[in-house]
Amino acid sequence: MDQTSDVTDIKGVGSEVAKKLELLNIRTVADLVYNYPRRYDDYSHVQKINALKPGQVTIRAVIKQASGTYVRRGMHITEAVASDETGSVRLVWFNQPYRAAALKSDATYYISGDFALRRQRLSIQNPSVEQETSFPVNTARIVPVYREAKQLKSSQIRKYIREISPVIQKIRETLPVWLLRQHKLLSRSEAVMAMHFPQSDRQLHAAQKRLGFEEVFELTLAALLNKQQLAGEHAVHIPFDQKLAQDFVRHLPFKLTDAQRRTVWQIYQDMQAKHPMNRLIEGDVGSGKTVVATMAAVMAIKQGFQVALMAPTELLARQHADTIYDLLKPLGMADTLTLTVGGLKTAHKRAAHESIRSGKARFLIGTQALIQEKVDMHKLGLIIVDEQHRFGVEQRKKLQAKAGHMPHVLHLTATPIPRSLALTLYGELDVSIIESKPLGRKTTVTKICSPNSQTQLYKEIDKQLDTGRQMFVVCPLIRDSNVLLASSAESIHKKFSEGPFKHRRVGLLHGKMKSEEKERVMQQFVGGELDILVATTVIEVGVNVPNATVMLIENAERFGLAQIHQLRGRVGRSEHQGYCYLMLGDSQPPSPRLRALEQSNDGFKLAELDLEIRGPGAIYGTMQHGQLDLRVAKLTDVRLIAAARKAAQEFIDKQEKLVHYEQLNSRVQQLRAVTNLN
Repeated sequence: MDQTSDVTDIKGVGSEVAKKLELLNIRTVADLVYNYPRRYDDYSHVQKINALKPGQVTIRAVIKQASGTYVRRGMHITEAVASDETGSVRLVWFNQPYRAAALKSDATYYISGDFALRRQRLSIQNPSVEQETSFPVNTARIVPVYREAKQLKSSQIRKYIREISPVIQKIRETLPVWLLRQHKLLSRSEAVMAMHFPQSDRQLHAAQKRLGFEEVFELTLAALLNKQQLAGEHAVHIPFDQKLAQDFVRHLPFKLTDAQRRTVWQIYQDMQAKHPMNRLIEGDVGSGKTVVATMAAVMAIKQGFQVALMAPTELLARQHADTIYDLLKPLGMADTLTLTVGGLKTAHKRAAHESIRSGKARFLIGTQALIQEKVDMHKLGLIIVDEQHRFGVEQRKKLQAKAGHMPHVLHLTATPIPRSLALTLYGELDVSIIESKPLGRKTTVTKICSPNSQTQLYKEIDKQLDTGRQMFVVCPLIRDSNVLLASSAESIHKKFSEGPFKHRRVGLLHGKMKSEEKERVMQQFVGGELDILVATTVIEVGVNVPNATVMLIENAERFGLAQIHQLRGRVGRSEHQGYCYLMLGDSQPPSPRLRALEQSNDGFKLAELDLEIRGPGAIYGTMQHGQLDLRVAKLTDVRLIAAARKAAQEFIDKQEKLVHYEQLNSRVQQLRAVTNLN
């Protein structure tokens, strides 16, 4: 048996158990080997019975007087007495009728469980019991707890992993010897063994350090190799035209912030360089990324190149087109803009495609429609990808392939990315941060609201609507569910239209509506024909309605911290004060997460907190879910990340041959293919 073997080769695993393991995505021995525990129960401290105190305990004792009986409503209780030389203690199992027959009288067992008071009697409840051996699996040690499936308990998974321990001990090393010595890391086989069978907290932490280090090392090495490859590509030369930049800025209806100026200058320098630009612009909601991107685009257009801006939704693409048209108009470039989205009529699509093919269209704005085979780009020099984490790698590659060469690439994101995550995941990108908001913008006031205060809140909101302002209402569901007790957009729309806001014009917007209908409703709201827009998170990214100053989020506890921050950014986009009300689903105290939103508008600070709450996992976005998840490393472990990054750079500086490390090479090539470039 080796890592490639099927799980049915493991002793005790038949076809039925294999089906249960498959629910946990475990099909091979390797899948089981790298199915790390989600947490640990420490039963390593074996105590005497007369020293027991309430809590998690482990004893070594002889079990006697085991018996079972059915009580009211079919409940089965098994009771036994465990004794050592210092005393006796009662053991109780609920609904485990097989227990009494399985216990051997006068045999010595390790017993681990919760020592607690029940009906005025102290007992160890639902304990794990294991006959004394030199290698206990479920007791008398730090016990791993695995993700479970229906009728497949953690104790069974531990038993199967015990069976494959010889395979774990034969795991080959994946990292260079010099690196292991330099960073005092366990061997890979030692680390994996300690993850499943830790002998102490210290050994467990050493195992987590080794495996977490390797995850970050692989990811960073992939990013650095991609960056190295990009540096060898030839770029189209887009020189800086000072007069054009000055003309653009002079016609703006506002003054650029210092952060915007700094970022634009970095982009202009990139586009003049010998290798292609690959820059990420991070900017909190409302920081002015679109203006910066447009300033980059006009330089490319002036030199005869085409620019393609790809947005994740049709709504956002149309909005970008409107905003950018106004920015290009004073420069006489507005007629170079064309929109390509799925919702266009056939004749308009055909005209847009012809305009792009001939080169008349220079600024191409659209959704995934831009990467269709019918779109034949004339001379693509710059790609701008908005909310780039929402696109799959293949989608971005298809757009780059349209150029026929490596174009300059600018990535935009309004999702603040913690520094530790940016360094790990976006190591191949040059990063610019627009940390300030345009002058004159006020900080949005955020308040947590209880359902008991609804009536008063609606009166306050109505007063704000009286001044001519508008309101977004965001709900977690489109329609009512029998499973989830949460507000739906349809029910809230009905409630507001017939109740507290029946004198207002209330619209409804959600993802299940047809594109034309969504566009019509959104245009009504933008044009001031609606006072209230009840929606789902379809309005999360990019929607810009300066007159909307109120955001009401229903069942706020059901949204992620970063998601609420994004939604909050839809209001307070003018000189008027913005308000964000977080309506709870019940009268329970709000979570620390929501309290943090109430107290801070700093997207980067909130992103760090969100990272701490979520822990490792799902770090790249839905398109690459599962391929880049960190299973062991914590992105809040800044020291480990810094050490792994330094080691990856040292690996390159030493001119190590990646092909000499078969498994490392395989993993790095996989990661290179699913990050930004290849």
